[in-house]
Amino acid sequence: MQGVTILGNNSAVPAFDRHPTAQVLTARDHLYLIDCGEGTQIQIIHYKIRRSKIHRIFISHLHGDHYFGLIGLINSMGLLGRIQPLHIHGPEPLWQILQLQLREADTHLPFDLQFHPLPEEGFVAEDKNTTVHCFRTNHRIACWGFLFEEKQPTRTERAAGRDRGMSYAFCADTKYDLSLVEKIKGADWVYHETTYLDDLRANAEMRYHSTTRQAAEIARLAGAGNLLIGHFSSKYADLEPFLEEAQEVFPRTYLALEGTTFLFK
Repeated sequence: MQGVTILGNNSAVPAFDRHPTAQVLTARDHLYLIDCGEGTQIQIIHYKIRRSKIHRIFISHLHGDHYFGLIGLINSMGLLGRIQPLHIHGPEPLWQILQLQLREADTHLPFDLQFHPLPEEGFVAEDKNTTVHCFRTNHRIACWGFLFEEKQPTRTERAAGRDRGMSYAFCADTKYDLSLVEKIKGADWVYHETTYLDDLRANAEMRYHSTTRQAAEIARLAGAGNLLIGHFSSKYADLEPFLEEAQEVFPRTYLALEGTTFLFK
């Protein structure tokens, strides 16, 4: 895996300069889209992501800020003449939603749209160089995280003495939950939501979200290599305090800023 590009990092609603959750993971010969909030396809165009290279889309849960951009993206892919299959992995009711939207719009896609409901946990998908597993997070509705693992290290990684491929854990919306530690243990890169600064722990607990220090503590206990934090509440204009608080617990923390590509090394 080469890295991840952040397309959206805001929670709940779009803001003037921040968009709902969406990320693109580059896995050698494939692109994986993780969540698809409103406006994702505009961000894909803005940051020059090749839509035709998106092989699989993973949807963590059915709160709108994580999938309201999906039907628009699928429709655009059809209008632009996509012919290769597109795999969607998400909660089982998502397929009913997509079928309704396509049927009522009398949309006939020129490509095979294949839907794969997420299991409770475990194996999700496998491509030539990457395996994907899912795990449950602790949110108000059914919600999943994803663990992407490279099967073998690249030639460059082997030359640097690395004996296993890179791994990326995406911890979608979740309250502070120590059970995540074992699920993402040893991941090279971890994304964990941080909706609130740490002084609003009570809000986070009530709304099934996490704070800066809580996310950093999960990364620390899991022995993660690096931590990305995002899903920021719109109440915050300045994101630097998020970084400062998280780095007090886990120094190798980075803000998931839109348009930033984090290269996995």
